[in-house]
Amino acid sequence: LTGAQDGSVRMFEWSRPQQLVCFRQAGNARVTRMYFNAQGNKCGVADGEGFLSIWQVNQTTSNPKPYLSWQCHSKTTSDFAFITSSSLVATSGQSNDNRNVCLWDTLVSSGNSLVHAFTCHDHGATVLQYAPKHQLLVSGGRKGCVCIFDIRQRQVLFTFQAHESAVKALALDTSEDYFVTGSAE
Repeated sequence: LTGAQDGSVRMFEWSRPQQLVCFRQAGNARVTRMYFNAQGNKCGVADGEGFLSIWQVNQTTSNPKPYLSWQCHSKTTSDFAFITSSSLVATSGQSNDNRNVCLWDTLVSSGNSLVHAFTCHDHGATVLQYAPKHQLLVSGGRKGCVCIFDIRQRQVLFTFQAHESAVKALALDTSEDYFVTGSAE
């Protein structure tokens, strides 16, 4: 799966030189993040205008429409994570109301899909990681802050200053004992 500054999203297969599917054409908002779900049957694309779109991967048309597309953040959606079996999605980004980390239910109507919004990261959340064993979300912000959320209780557990500049990367070890942050500096 490839995404570009011009907003295009294309899927390729290792053994074929030409694209299999073009999910989005050039001329859309820049792609900020893309992932497949754990089952590999869906892919999601976040963009610079605050939208998250999700497609079924096994499409037969060359330009399929997303089965879900909604504006998660008013300014930008910078990252997201599929939670559980892809019916719950977490997003990070920047919104006018500082609800910069959100949980969404993909099985309900778009008007009711926001499950919970966390007010955090004054200038926006840049990255997000989900720790399934502990049911925790870890987010990094533009001002170097890291927040840890319990998604079962829907509350912020910890907030701390990790860097002086934006957190650009988060990684969890496979046992979920540690996480690592990387910053713009």
